[in-house]
Amino acid sequence: MTGQGLEGFYRAGRRLLSRCQVRVAGREPQAVQARMTAADRARFVGTLRASPHSGPDPDLVIERIRHADGTERITLHSAALRPLRVPIEVALGTDLAELGVIASGAALPELPASVYDSGLRWSCATGNSLVTADPPPADALASAGLLRWEFELPPGGSRSVELRVRQDGAGPVRAVGRAATSPFVAAQASGDDPRVQSLLRTSVEDLHALLLRDPAHPSDMHLAAGAPWRCGLAPADALGAARMTLPLGTRLAAGTLRTLAHTQLPGTGPQSGLIPGPRRDAGTHLPPGCTGTEATLLFPVLLAEARRWGLPEAETEELLPAAELCLTWLRTTVGDGTYLCDPHPGGPVRCETQAHAHRAALLGADLLDACGRPGGAELRQWAQALRTAFREDFWIDDLGGGRPAAARAPDGAPVPHLGAAAAHLLDTGLLGGGELAPGLLDKVQTEQLARLLGGPAMDSGWGLRGLGAKEAGYNPFGHRSGAVRVHETAIAVAGLAAAGYEKDATSLLKGTLAAAETFGYRLPEMYAGEQRTDGSAPLPHPAACRPAATAAAAGVLLPVALAGIRPDAPARTVTLRPVHSAPLGETVLTGLRVAGAPFSVRVSRLGLAMVEEAADGLQLGV
Repeated sequence: MTGQGLEGFYRAGRRLLSRCQVRVAGREPQAVQARMTAADRARFVGTLRASPHSGPDPDLVIERIRHADGTERITLHSAALRPLRVPIEVALGTDLAELGVIASGAALPELPASVYDSGLRWSCATGNSLVTADPPPADALASAGLLRWEFELPPGGSRSVELRVRQDGAGPVRAVGRAATSPFVAAQASGDDPRVQSLLRTSVEDLHALLLRDPAHPSDMHLAAGAPWRCGLAPADALGAARMTLPLGTRLAAGTLRTLAHTQLPGTGPQSGLIPGPRRDAGTHLPPGCTGTEATLLFPVLLAEARRWGLPEAETEELLPAAELCLTWLRTTVGDGTYLCDPHPGGPVRCETQAHAHRAALLGADLLDACGRPGGAELRQWAQALRTAFREDFWIDDLGGGRPAAARAPDGAPVPHLGAAAAHLLDTGLLGGGELAPGLLDKVQTEQLARLLGGPAMDSGWGLRGLGAKEAGYNPFGHRSGAVRVHETAIAVAGLAAAGYEKDATSLLKGTLAAAETFGYRLPEMYAGEQRTDGSAPLPHPAACRPAATAAAAGVLLPVALAGIRPDAPARTVTLRPVHSAPLGETVLTGLRVAGAPFSVRVSRLGLAMVEEAADGLQLGV
């Protein structure tokens, strides 16, 4: 950590440490490796020539193991033939800046340090930070921000220093997932392509690292959005990730739904039933969108699909009133109109929002009918009217075959830019009997969208770009204007495969797996949408969360989409619709969860799916 850019230890939205530089015998070690060894741990290795007659080979290895909980262990390993007397200095500093200030690129000066306990302390009007060391340093110089030791290293010997970063008076940070009973089953993947196994294993590890407990209800767990930028609850991300991980069990879905039900706005006003969420950047052509709208529409969808995967009826009944409030909010907000408009006055009518609303209406109606509640018919009637209008109002005809509009401006003019958000039009949701809900596009429009998503403007070779490369304002590093967002790529793969467009789905799938391999299968939230070429590698995004909940959950969705698993636990059936081209050869998924019991499936090299383990009485659907 040099104090530059985004580097640092963070807690509660504040940078507790921005600079931690090590000098041994007055010199900085030569860096030879830096890599993540787990979702919450990184290893840095450097070398030095400490002996004057050691020749060209380094004889001192400096290893730094950094943990996300705010600890770092610095170890010196000697390979010298003689004893070494080695001085070591650690230079520390921080600005105690807030996360938003750092993310915007603002640079703040370092604060003066004071000697405190066995280390250094910094403070300002809005916070404080403390670094302690074990063993205590021989010298601590506040003016220079330095801690010093002098170690005696015998031949082949090692000595270590452990630094602990925390807010003064705060206890240690604990990763909830490591102390809690896992909500995920121990699923595994095997087969011809070993990358699937590596991706699934690492994705589940990342999900564990992001688990949080609801402080008011400790038995309920949900996922933090990602580290380091969004370490808390982001409702839309938490719901979306829980939905993609339903094949690993329904406990996370239930905990996430219960947690968010407590945040739902009460009363009888226009926002009654809304699950609040922050605004989110929507790229260069649209104003920021409301993630609260997305979360409110995802809530009944997750509950309906969790029930299909095996959520017990008692838990479904418990959560049903909150889902009904979400659906009531939807109908109240739409009113006598056709579209679900932006909640902010003068905002656009977004294509992505209509896709979420349409899916919520159909799956919500299915849920209400199954639980004997009224309102399903009205929701289906509105969804039908939305489909009819959308296919006319949101489709832009052109010489290339047409495209869906990204939005309609307040004056009704279409916003024509093609981006990854259009993939949500293919994510229609799971109904009973293994059937997918109808989508907003007709067959011809769906085929054209598949062609566009699989074309070179959208498919970077590493995944789906957030904005087409030929669109005005395209930026390969843009959050939603060109960067590859992993979960939207996974949604596109699943939607294209389900709609029968296997060639386009396969290209995006293979590109994502290739990217995962370069990232050590720990996929970041996003990476640059630069075109893939022979011998190239995807460019990391400097502001991406890694691990990230939706990216890790995508590592679960991709192999499940390949097998085409569509359960209906209440009907005691499961339908398989595998990708018939078997793009990764034979693939075996074991230890999944359907209807509360282990479920395993094998997809052969011929694209045939076979159930190898299932709950008693579970029948294979047609």
